[in-house]
Amino acid sequence: MPLQDWFLTAEERANPVSGIPVWTTGNLAEPLIHGAAYFDRLVDEVEALGAGDHLFFTDWRGDPDQRLRPDGPTVAQLFAQAAQRGVVVKGLIWRSHLDVLAYSEAENRDLSETISAAGGEVLLDQRVRRGGSHHQKLVVLRHPGAPERDIAFAGGIDLCHSRRDDAAHHGDPQPVQMSQRYGPNPPWHDVQLAVRGPVVGALDTLFRERWTDPMPLDSENPMAYLRDRLRGSDLRPDPLPEQPADPPPCGPHQIQVLLTYPAVRPRYSFAPDGERTVARGYTKAVRRARRLIYLEDQYLWSAEVADLFAHALRDNPELHLIAVVPRHPDVDGKLALPPNMVGREQALSLCERAAPDRVHVFDVENQAGGPVYVHAKVCVVDDVWASVGSDNFNRRSWTHDSELSCAVLDETPDQREPTDPAGRGDGARSFARDLRLRLWREHLDRDPDGRDDADLLDPADAVAAVTAAADALQQWYDDGQVGDRPPGRLRPHRPERLPWYTRAWALPMYRLVYDPDGRPLRARLAGTW
Repeated sequence: MPLQDWFLTAEERANPVSGIPVWTTGNLAEPLIHGAAYFDRLVDEVEALGAGDHLFFTDWRGDPDQRLRPDGPTVAQLFAQAAQRGVVVKGLIWRSHLDVLAYSEAENRDLSETISAAGGEVLLDQRVRRGGSHHQKLVVLRHPGAPERDIAFAGGIDLCHSRRDDAAHHGDPQPVQMSQRYGPNPPWHDVQLAVRGPVVGALDTLFRERWTDPMPLDSENPMAYLRDRLRGSDLRPDPLPEQPADPPPCGPHQIQVLLTYPAVRPRYSFAPDGERTVARGYTKAVRRARRLIYLEDQYLWSAEVADLFAHALRDNPELHLIAVVPRHPDVDGKLALPPNMVGREQALSLCERAAPDRVHVFDVENQAGGPVYVHAKVCVVDDVWASVGSDNFNRRSWTHDSELSCAVLDETPDQREPTDPAGRGDGARSFARDLRLRLWREHLDRDPDGRDDADLLDPADAVAAVTAAADALQQWYDDGQVGDRPPGRLRPHRPERLPWYTRAWALPMYRLVYDPDGRPLRARLAGTW
Protein backbone atom coordinates (compact mmCIF):
# COMPACT_ATOMS: atom_id res chain seq x y z
CA MET A 1 0.00 0.00 0.00
CA PRO A 2 1.74 3.22 -1.12
CA LEU A 3 1.64 5.60 1.84
CA GLN A 4 1.04 8.60 -0.40
CA ASP A 5 -2.33 7.14 -1.38
CA TRP A 6 -3.55 7.98 2.14
CA PHE A 7 -1.02 10.34 3.70
CA LEU A 8 -0.33 13.87 2.51
CA THR A 9 2.82 14.34 0.48
CA ALA A 10 5.29 17.13 1.26
CA GLU A 11 3.72 19.21 -1.50
CA GLU A 12 0.22 18.61 -0.13
CA ARG A 13 1.33 19.61 3.37
CA ALA A 14 2.34 22.97 1.88
CA ASN A 15 4.44 24.12 4.83
CA PRO A 16 8.12 23.65 3.91
CA VAL A 17 9.23 25.91 6.79
CA SER A 18 8.27 23.41 9.49
CA GLY A 19 10.80 20.81 10.59
CA ILE A 20 8.14 18.20 11.27
CA PRO A 21 8.66 15.19 8.93
CA VAL A 22 6.07 14.40 6.27
CA TRP A 23 5.42 11.12 8.10
CA THR A 24 7.34 8.66 10.27
CA THR A 25 7.60 4.87 10.18
CA GLY A 26 8.43 2.23 12.77
CA ASN A 27 6.11 3.54 15.48
CA LEU A 28 3.82 1.91 18.02
CA ALA A 29 0.47 3.63 18.70
CA GLU A 30 -1.85 2.56 21.51
CA PRO A 31 -5.33 4.03 22.01
CA LEU A 32 -6.09 4.96 25.62
CA ILE A 33 -9.85 5.05 25.82
CA HIS A 34 -11.16 7.29 28.62
CA GLY A 35 -9.36 9.75 30.82
CA ALA A 36 -8.87 7.31 33.69
CA ALA A 37 -6.73 5.04 31.49
CA TYR A 38 -4.72 7.95 30.09
CA PHE A 39 -4.12 9.61 33.47
CA ASP A 40 -3.03 6.35 35.06
CA ARG A 41 -0.47 5.73 32.30
CA LEU A 42 0.72 9.34 32.46
CA VAL A 43 1.45 9.04 36.18
CA ASP A 44 3.53 5.89 35.63
CA GLU A 45 5.57 7.47 32.84
CA VAL A 46 6.19 10.82 34.53
CA GLU A 47 7.12 9.27 37.86
CA ALA A 48 9.77 7.22 36.02
CA LEU A 49 11.52 10.36 34.71
CA GLY A 50 14.84 11.29 36.28
CA ALA A 51 17.18 14.27 36.35
CA GLY A 52 17.98 15.52 32.85
CA ASP A 53 14.94 13.90 31.22
CA HIS A 54 12.44 16.12 29.40
CA LEU A 55 8.72 16.73 30.05
CA PHE A 56 7.16 19.07 27.48
CA PHE A 57 3.42 19.68 27.28
CA THR A 58 0.78 21.85 25.63
CA ASP A 59 -2.83 22.17 26.73
CA TRP A 60 -6.08 24.08 26.28
CA ARG A 61 -7.01 23.86 29.96
CA GLY A 62 -5.06 22.66 32.98
CA ASP A 63 -6.55 22.33 36.46
CA PRO A 64 -3.76 22.15 39.04
CA ASP A 65 -5.93 20.24 41.52
CA GLN A 66 -7.19 17.61 39.04
CA ARG A 67 -6.49 14.19 40.54
CA LEU A 68 -5.00 11.80 38.02
CA ARG A 69 -5.87 8.79 40.20
CA PRO A 70 -8.53 8.56 42.91
CA ASP A 71 -5.91 9.14 45.60
CA GLY A 72 -3.74 11.49 43.53
CA PRO A 73 -1.34 12.86 42.55
CA THR A 74 -2.82 16.01 41.08
CA VAL A 75 -1.56 17.44 37.79
CA ALA A 76 0.36 20.15 39.65
CA GLN A 77 1.91 17.68 42.09
CA LEU A 78 3.00 15.25 39.35
CA PHE A 79 4.67 17.88 37.19
CA ALA A 80 6.08 19.95 40.06
CA GLN A 81 7.64 16.90 41.68
CA ALA A 82 9.22 16.00 38.35
CA ALA A 83 10.76 19.48 38.15
CA GLN A 84 12.07 19.14 41.71
CA ARG A 85 13.79 15.87 40.70
CA GLY A 86 15.69 17.72 37.98
CA VAL A 87 13.42 16.87 35.05
CA VAL A 88 13.33 19.66 32.44
CA VAL A 89 9.64 20.63 32.60
CA LYS A 90 8.37 23.07 29.96
CA GLY A 91 4.76 23.83 29.13
CA LEU A 92 2.62 26.02 26.88
CA ILE A 93 -0.94 26.56 28.05
CA TRP A 94 -3.50 28.71 26.30
CA ARG A 95 -3.99 31.91 28.26
CA SER A 96 -7.77 31.42 27.90
CA HIS A 97 -10.69 33.79 27.98
CA LEU A 98 -12.03 35.02 31.32
CA ASP A 99 -13.53 32.62 33.86
CA VAL A 100 -16.76 34.64 33.90
CA LEU A 101 -17.24 33.38 30.33
CA ALA A 102 -16.94 29.75 31.58
CA TYR A 103 -13.31 29.44 30.51
CA SER A 104 -10.18 28.77 32.55
CA GLU A 105 -7.96 31.84 32.78
CA ALA A 106 -7.40 31.51 36.54
CA GLU A 107 -6.90 27.73 36.47
CA ASN A 108 -4.37 27.89 33.66
CA ARG A 109 -2.48 30.68 35.42
CA ASP A 110 -2.44 28.75 38.71
CA LEU A 111 -1.02 25.66 37.02
CA SER A 112 1.62 27.76 35.30
CA GLU A 113 2.72 29.46 38.52
CA THR A 114 2.69 26.27 40.60
CA ILE A 115 4.93 24.31 38.23
CA SER A 116 7.19 27.29 37.59
CA ALA A 117 7.66 27.79 41.34
CA ALA A 118 8.93 24.19 41.55
CA GLY A 119 11.61 24.78 38.93
CA GLY A 120 9.72 24.17 35.70
CA GLU A 121 8.69 26.80 33.16
CA VAL A 122 5.09 26.96 31.99
CA LEU A 123 4.07 29.90 29.81
CA LEU A 124 0.62 31.31 29.13
CA ASP A 125 0.42 31.45 25.36
CA GLN A 126 -1.91 33.89 23.60
CA ARG A 127 -0.24 33.72 20.18
CA VAL A 128 -3.56 32.93 18.53
CA ARG A 129 -5.95 34.41 16.02
CA ARG A 130 -8.40 36.85 17.59
CA GLY A 131 -11.13 34.84 19.30
CA GLY A 132 -9.10 31.64 18.91
CA SER A 133 -7.36 29.23 21.23
CA HIS A 134 -4.49 26.79 21.51
CA HIS A 135 -6.37 23.49 21.56
CA GLN A 136 -3.55 20.94 21.26
CA LYS A 137 -3.32 18.32 24.04
CA LEU A 138 0.22 16.95 24.01
CA VAL A 139 2.72 15.53 26.49
CA VAL A 140 6.23 14.56 25.27
CA LEU A 141 8.56 12.59 27.57
CA ARG A 142 12.18 12.18 26.46
CA HIS A 143 15.01 10.17 28.04
CA PRO A 144 18.27 11.42 26.44
CA GLY A 145 20.18 8.50 27.90
CA ALA A 146 17.58 5.86 26.98
CA PRO A 147 15.69 6.91 23.84
CA GLU A 148 13.90 3.56 23.62
CA ARG A 149 11.86 4.70 26.66
CA ASP A 150 10.62 7.88 24.96
CA ILE A 151 6.84 8.25 24.75
CA ALA A 152 4.31 10.93 23.84
CA PHE A 153 0.59 11.33 24.41
CA ALA A 154 -1.65 13.17 21.95
CA GLY A 155 -5.40 13.28 21.45
CA GLY A 156 -8.52 14.83 22.91
CA ILE A 157 -7.95 14.70 26.67
CA ASP A 158 -7.00 17.84 28.59
CA LEU A 159 -5.27 17.79 31.98
CA CYS A 160 -8.33 19.13 33.73
CA HIS A 161 -11.60 18.50 35.53
CA SER A 162 -14.28 16.12 34.16
CA ARG A 163 -11.82 14.06 32.10
CA ARG A 164 -11.13 11.23 34.60
CA ASP A 165 -14.00 8.95 33.63
CA ASP A 166 -13.99 5.28 32.61
CA ALA A 167 -16.12 2.80 30.67
CA ALA A 168 -18.87 2.83 33.31
CA HIS A 169 -19.36 6.55 32.61
CA HIS A 170 -20.33 7.75 36.05
CA GLY A 171 -18.32 10.93 35.50
CA ASP A 172 -15.31 12.51 37.14
CA PRO A 173 -15.74 13.37 40.87
CA GLN A 174 -14.13 16.71 39.94
CA PRO A 175 -16.53 18.05 37.30
CA VAL A 176 -16.60 21.13 35.11
CA GLN A 177 -19.77 23.19 34.93
CA MET A 178 -21.84 22.07 31.94
CA SER A 179 -25.40 21.85 30.74
CA GLN A 180 -27.64 20.64 33.57
CA ARG A 181 -28.81 17.82 31.30
CA TYR A 182 -25.54 16.00 32.07
CA GLY A 183 -26.07 16.08 35.83
CA PRO A 184 -23.65 17.12 38.58
CA ASN A 185 -20.86 14.80 37.37
CA PRO A 186 -21.07 14.75 33.57
CA PRO A 187 -20.20 11.34 32.06
CA TRP A 188 -17.33 11.88 29.62
CA HIS A 189 -16.16 9.82 26.62
CA ASP A 190 -12.69 10.57 25.25
CA VAL A 191 -9.63 9.04 23.56
CA GLN A 192 -5.88 9.71 23.71
CA LEU A 193 -3.00 8.04 21.86
CA ALA A 194 0.21 6.83 23.48
CA VAL A 195 2.92 6.72 20.81
CA ARG A 196 6.48 5.43 20.78
CA GLY A 197 9.14 5.47 18.08
CA PRO A 198 10.36 8.18 15.70
CA VAL A 199 7.03 10.06 15.87
CA VAL A 200 8.02 11.17 19.39
CA GLY A 201 10.80 13.17 17.76
CA ALA A 202 8.29 14.77 15.40
CA LEU A 203 6.06 15.77 18.34
CA ASP A 204 9.11 17.09 20.19
CA THR A 205 9.83 19.27 17.14
CA LEU A 206 6.22 20.51 17.18
CA PHE A 207 6.64 21.69 20.77
CA ARG A 208 10.00 23.30 20.07
CA GLU A 209 8.67 25.20 17.06
CA ARG A 210 5.95 26.75 19.18
CA TRP A 211 8.27 27.38 22.14
CA THR A 212 10.91 29.22 20.11
CA ASP A 213 8.51 31.27 17.97
CA PRO A 214 9.59 34.91 18.44
CA MET A 215 6.06 36.32 18.45
CA PRO A 216 5.30 37.91 21.88
CA LEU A 217 3.18 35.69 24.11
CA ASP A 218 0.60 38.49 24.62
CA SER A 219 0.61 39.68 21.03
CA GLU A 220 -3.18 40.15 20.89
CA ASN A 221 -3.90 41.19 24.46
CA PRO A 222 -2.32 44.40 25.83
CA MET A 223 -4.35 44.21 29.05
CA ALA A 224 -3.08 40.68 29.70
CA TYR A 225 0.44 41.91 29.04
CA LEU A 226 0.02 44.67 31.63
CA ARG A 227 -1.36 42.24 34.21
CA ASP A 228 1.53 39.87 33.56
CA ARG A 229 4.09 42.61 34.03
CA LEU A 230 2.50 43.66 37.32
CA ARG A 231 2.49 40.02 38.54
CA GLY A 232 6.06 39.44 37.44
CA SER A 233 4.99 36.65 35.09
CA ASP A 234 7.47 34.93 32.81
CA LEU A 235 7.02 36.37 29.32
CA ARG A 236 10.24 35.13 27.71
CA PRO A 237 10.83 31.42 27.14
CA ASP A 238 14.21 30.19 28.32
CA PRO A 239 16.33 28.08 25.94
CA LEU A 240 15.43 24.43 25.62
CA PRO A 241 17.98 21.64 26.04
CA GLU A 242 19.41 20.18 22.86
CA GLN A 243 16.90 17.98 21.08
CA PRO A 244 17.78 14.28 21.37
CA ALA A 245 17.94 12.06 18.31
CA ASP A 246 14.69 10.38 17.35
CA PRO A 247 13.85 7.19 19.26
CA PRO A 248 14.60 3.94 17.42
CA PRO A 249 11.86 2.13 15.44
CA CYS A 250 9.71 -0.09 17.64
CA GLY A 251 6.52 -1.03 15.82
CA PRO A 252 4.53 -1.43 12.59
CA HIS A 253 2.69 1.91 12.59
CA GLN A 254 3.28 4.76 10.17
CA ILE A 255 2.10 8.04 11.66
CA GLN A 256 1.48 11.39 10.03
CA VAL A 257 1.26 14.41 12.33
CA LEU A 258 -1.59 16.66 11.15
CA LEU A 259 -1.86 20.23 12.38
CA THR A 260 -3.98 23.34 12.27
CA TYR A 261 -2.47 26.79 12.68
CA PRO A 262 -4.38 29.87 11.52
CA ALA A 263 -3.09 32.62 9.29
CA VAL A 264 -2.08 35.33 11.80
CA ARG A 265 -0.19 38.62 11.92
CA PRO A 266 2.60 38.69 12.91
CA ARG A 267 3.18 35.35 11.20
CA TYR A 268 4.18 32.16 12.96
CA SER A 269 7.82 31.46 12.20
CA PHE A 270 7.00 27.76 11.71
CA ALA A 271 3.82 28.31 9.64
CA PRO A 272 3.97 31.70 7.88
CA ASP A 273 0.68 31.14 6.06
CA GLY A 274 -0.80 28.94 8.76
CA GLU A 275 -1.14 25.19 8.35
CA ARG A 276 -4.25 23.20 7.53
CA THR A 277 -2.97 19.64 7.27
CA VAL A 278 -5.79 18.46 9.55
CA ALA A 279 -8.33 19.59 6.95
CA ARG A 280 -6.22 18.34 4.05
CA GLY A 281 -5.49 14.98 5.68
CA TYR A 282 -9.15 14.28 6.40
CA THR A 283 -10.12 15.43 2.93
CA LYS A 284 -7.70 13.01 1.28
CA ALA A 285 -8.79 10.08 3.45
CA VAL A 286 -12.54 10.74 3.09
CA ARG A 287 -12.27 11.02 -0.68
CA ARG A 288 -10.71 7.55 -0.69
CA ALA A 289 -13.54 6.00 1.38
CA ARG A 290 -15.73 3.38 -0.27
CA ARG A 291 -17.63 1.44 2.43
CA LEU A 292 -17.53 2.96 5.93
CA ILE A 293 -16.52 6.19 7.64
CA TYR A 294 -16.79 6.05 11.43
CA LEU A 295 -16.61 9.27 13.46
CA GLU A 296 -16.73 10.22 17.09
CA ASP A 297 -16.85 13.97 17.53
CA GLN A 298 -17.83 16.67 19.97
CA TYR A 299 -19.41 18.95 17.37
CA LEU A 300 -19.64 17.74 13.74
CA TRP A 301 -20.44 21.24 12.58
CA SER A 302 -19.82 23.29 9.44
CA ALA A 303 -21.36 23.12 6.01
CA GLU A 304 -17.85 23.00 4.53
CA VAL A 305 -17.00 19.84 6.49
CA ALA A 306 -20.38 18.25 5.89
CA ASP A 307 -20.05 18.95 2.17
CA LEU A 308 -16.93 16.76 2.11
CA PHE A 309 -18.92 13.81 3.48
CA ALA A 310 -21.90 14.56 1.25
CA HIS A 311 -19.76 14.42 -1.88
CA ALA A 312 -18.19 11.13 -0.77
CA LEU A 313 -21.62 9.64 -0.10
CA ARG A 314 -22.98 10.72 -3.48
CA ASP A 315 -19.93 9.43 -5.35
CA ASN A 316 -19.86 6.02 -3.63
CA PRO A 317 -23.24 4.25 -3.44
CA GLU A 318 -22.02 1.63 -0.94
CA LEU A 319 -20.49 4.14 1.48
CA HIS A 320 -22.04 4.56 4.93
CA LEU A 321 -21.31 7.27 7.49
CA ILE A 322 -21.70 6.41 11.19
CA ALA A 323 -21.20 9.26 13.64
CA VAL A 324 -21.38 9.30 17.45
CA VAL A 325 -21.98 12.75 18.91
CA PRO A 326 -23.19 14.23 22.23
CA ARG A 327 -26.93 14.13 22.83
CA HIS A 328 -26.91 17.74 24.03
CA PRO A 329 -24.46 20.64 23.67
CA ASP A 330 -22.31 21.30 26.71
CA VAL A 331 -23.96 24.68 27.35
CA ASP A 332 -27.39 25.95 28.37
CA GLY A 333 -28.93 29.37 27.96
CA LYS A 334 -31.11 31.27 25.51
CA LEU A 335 -28.11 32.92 23.86
CA ALA A 336 -25.45 30.17 24.03
CA LEU A 337 -27.55 27.10 23.21
CA PRO A 338 -29.10 27.90 19.78
CA PRO A 339 -25.78 28.63 17.98
CA ASN A 340 -24.48 25.30 19.31
CA MET A 341 -27.51 23.52 17.89
CA VAL A 342 -27.91 25.21 14.53
CA GLY A 343 -24.45 24.29 13.19
CA ARG A 344 -24.91 20.56 13.72
CA GLU A 345 -28.47 20.66 12.44
CA GLN A 346 -27.24 22.28 9.23
CA ALA A 347 -24.33 19.83 8.78
CA LEU A 348 -26.36 16.67 9.44
CA SER A 349 -29.15 17.85 7.17
CA LEU A 350 -26.66 18.33 4.33
CA CYS A 351 -25.29 14.80 4.76
CA GLU A 352 -28.71 13.21 5.07
CA ARG A 353 -29.93 14.87 1.89
CA ALA A 354 -26.98 13.33 0.05
CA ALA A 355 -27.74 9.76 1.23
CA PRO A 356 -30.75 9.50 3.55
CA ASP A 357 -30.38 5.73 4.07
CA ARG A 358 -26.60 5.75 4.57
CA VAL A 359 -26.11 8.40 7.26
CA HIS A 360 -26.44 7.06 10.81
CA VAL A 361 -25.97 9.43 13.74
CA PHE A 362 -26.14 8.25 17.35
CA ASP A 363 -25.57 9.59 20.82
CA VAL A 364 -24.44 7.66 23.90
CA GLU A 365 -25.83 7.04 27.37
CA ASN A 366 -24.64 5.10 30.40
CA GLN A 367 -26.47 2.11 31.87
CA ALA A 368 -28.55 4.40 34.05
CA GLY A 369 -29.81 6.24 30.98
CA GLY A 370 -27.81 9.40 31.59
CA PRO A 371 -26.38 11.07 28.49
CA VAL A 372 -22.62 10.79 27.99
CA TYR A 373 -20.76 13.82 26.67
CA VAL A 374 -18.73 12.73 23.64
CA HIS A 375 -15.50 14.72 23.58
CA ALA A 376 -13.48 12.21 21.49
CA LYS A 377 -12.17 13.19 18.07
CA VAL A 378 -11.77 9.88 16.21
CA CYS A 379 -12.08 8.92 12.55
CA VAL A 380 -11.72 5.47 10.94
CA VAL A 381 -11.99 5.07 7.15
CA ASP A 382 -12.62 1.62 5.65
CA ASP A 383 -10.69 -0.02 8.53
CA VAL A 384 -7.47 1.25 6.90
CA TRP A 385 -6.75 4.86 7.95
CA ALA A 386 -7.43 6.08 11.47
CA SER A 387 -6.87 9.32 13.33
CA VAL A 388 -7.09 10.47 16.94
CA GLY A 389 -6.61 14.12 17.79
CA SER A 390 -7.69 17.37 19.39
CA ASP A 391 -9.50 18.64 16.30
CA ASN A 392 -13.26 18.56 15.90
CA PHE A 393 -15.06 18.22 12.59
CA ASN A 394 -15.75 21.91 12.22
CA ARG A 395 -14.32 24.93 10.49
CA ARG A 396 -12.81 26.35 13.68
CA SER A 397 -10.71 23.24 14.26
CA TRP A 398 -9.73 22.98 10.60
CA THR A 399 -8.68 26.63 10.15
CA HIS A 400 -8.80 28.86 13.23
CA ASP A 401 -7.36 27.28 16.41
CA SER A 402 -4.16 25.31 16.93
CA GLU A 403 -4.86 21.58 16.66
CA LEU A 404 -2.98 18.28 16.56
CA SER A 405 -4.03 14.89 15.22
CA CYS A 406 -2.09 11.69 14.57
CA ALA A 407 -3.15 9.69 11.51
CA VAL A 408 -2.12 6.03 11.63
CA LEU A 409 -1.55 3.44 8.90
CA ASP A 410 -0.62 -0.03 10.11
CA GLU A 411 1.74 -2.27 8.15
CA THR A 412 -0.08 -5.26 9.67
CA PRO A 413 -2.95 -6.59 7.52
CA ASP A 414 -6.01 -7.71 9.45
CA GLN A 415 -6.77 -11.29 8.44
CA ARG A 416 -10.39 -11.32 9.59
CA GLU A 417 -12.92 -11.37 6.75
CA PRO A 418 -13.48 -9.23 4.83
CA THR A 419 -9.76 -8.68 4.46
CA ASP A 420 -10.29 -5.85 1.93
CA PRO A 421 -13.67 -4.27 2.72
CA ALA A 422 -13.19 -1.30 0.39
CA GLY A 423 -12.10 -3.49 -2.53
CA ARG A 424 -9.24 -1.16 -3.44
CA GLY A 425 -6.40 -3.56 -2.65
CA ASP A 426 -5.31 -1.72 0.51
CA GLY A 427 -6.65 -4.40 2.84
CA ALA A 428 -8.04 -3.87 6.31
CA ARG A 429 -5.36 -2.91 8.84
CA SER A 430 -5.17 -4.12 12.43
CA PHE A 431 -4.86 -0.74 14.15
CA ALA A 432 -7.80 0.92 12.41
CA ARG A 433 -10.13 -2.07 12.71
CA ASP A 434 -9.19 -2.77 16.33
CA LEU A 435 -9.79 0.87 17.28
CA ARG A 436 -13.26 0.84 15.75
CA LEU A 437 -14.14 -2.50 17.32
CA ARG A 438 -12.93 -1.48 20.79
CA LEU A 439 -15.17 1.56 20.69
CA TRP A 440 -18.15 -0.36 19.34
CA ARG A 441 -17.85 -3.15 21.91
CA GLU A 442 -18.32 -0.60 24.65
CA HIS A 443 -21.12 1.26 22.87
CA LEU A 444 -22.98 -2.01 22.14
CA ASP A 445 -22.23 -3.78 25.45
CA ARG A 446 -20.34 -6.51 23.61
CA ASP A 447 -17.63 -8.79 25.00
CA PRO A 448 -14.54 -6.58 25.47
CA ASP A 449 -12.31 -9.47 24.32
CA GLY A 450 -13.95 -9.50 20.89
CA ARG A 451 -15.70 -12.85 21.02
CA ASP A 452 -18.91 -11.24 19.66
CA ASP A 453 -17.37 -9.39 16.74
CA ALA A 454 -18.60 -11.56 13.88
CA ASP A 455 -21.34 -9.18 12.74
CA LEU A 456 -19.19 -6.06 13.21
CA LEU A 457 -16.47 -6.81 10.64
CA ASP A 458 -18.14 -6.42 7.25
CA PRO A 459 -19.33 -2.79 6.84
CA ALA A 460 -22.86 -3.73 5.71
CA ASP A 461 -23.33 -6.18 8.60
CA ALA A 462 -21.80 -3.69 11.03
CA VAL A 463 -24.15 -0.89 10.01
CA ALA A 464 -27.11 -3.24 10.40
CA ALA A 465 -25.95 -4.40 13.85
CA VAL A 466 -25.33 -0.92 15.21
CA THR A 467 -28.57 0.46 13.82
CA ALA A 468 -30.60 -2.47 15.17
CA ALA A 469 -29.15 -2.11 18.66
CA ALA A 470 -29.80 1.64 18.76
CA ASP A 471 -33.34 1.22 17.41
CA ALA A 472 -34.12 -1.50 19.96
CA LEU A 473 -32.99 0.71 22.85
CA GLN A 474 -35.00 3.65 21.52
CA GLN A 475 -38.07 1.44 21.10
CA TRP A 476 -37.72 0.32 24.73
CA TYR A 477 -37.92 3.95 25.80
CA ASP A 478 -40.82 4.66 23.44
CA ASP A 479 -42.72 1.67 24.94
CA GLY A 480 -42.36 3.01 28.46
CA GLN A 481 -39.27 1.01 29.52
CA VAL A 482 -41.24 -2.20 29.95
CA GLY A 483 -39.15 -5.34 30.48
CA ASP A 484 -35.40 -5.69 30.49
CA ARG A 485 -33.33 -2.89 29.03
CA PRO A 486 -31.85 -4.01 25.69
CA PRO A 487 -28.04 -4.20 25.52
CA GLY A 488 -26.20 -1.24 24.12
CA ARG A 489 -25.73 2.45 24.89
CA LEU A 490 -26.39 4.08 21.53
CA ARG A 491 -29.65 5.78 20.61
CA PRO A 492 -30.57 7.48 17.33
CA HIS A 493 -29.61 11.14 17.57
CA ARG A 494 -32.69 13.34 17.26
CA PRO A 495 -31.59 16.98 17.15
CA GLU A 496 -34.19 19.55 18.06
CA ARG A 497 -35.36 21.64 15.11
CA LEU A 498 -35.09 25.35 15.87
CA PRO A 499 -37.87 27.74 14.79
CA TRP A 500 -37.07 30.06 11.89
CA TYR A 501 -36.91 33.19 14.04
CA THR A 502 -34.25 31.58 16.29
CA ARG A 503 -32.27 30.31 13.31
CA ALA A 504 -32.30 33.84 11.86
CA TRP A 505 -29.98 35.13 14.60
CA ALA A 506 -28.33 31.89 15.74
CA LEU A 507 -26.86 30.96 12.34
CA PRO A 508 -24.82 34.15 11.80
CA MET A 509 -23.65 34.06 15.44
CA TYR A 510 -22.63 30.43 14.99
CA ARG A 511 -20.57 31.20 11.89
CA LEU A 512 -18.92 34.36 13.24
CA VAL A 513 -18.29 33.42 16.88
CA TYR A 514 -18.56 29.67 17.37
CA ASP A 515 -17.18 28.40 14.05
CA PRO A 516 -15.02 31.15 12.50
CA ASP A 517 -12.79 30.84 9.46
CA GLY A 518 -9.03 31.19 9.96
CA ARG A 519 -7.95 30.69 6.35
CA PRO A 520 -6.13 33.31 4.29
CA LEU A 521 -8.49 35.29 2.09
CA ARG A 522 -7.36 33.58 -1.11
CA ALA A 523 -8.18 30.13 0.33
CA ARG A 524 -11.61 31.30 1.47
CA LEU A 525 -12.39 32.72 -1.95
CA ALA A 526 -11.17 29.56 -3.66
CA GLY A 527 -13.07 27.29 -1.26
CA THR A 528 -9.94 25.27 -0.50
CA TRP A 529 -8.11 24.32 2.67
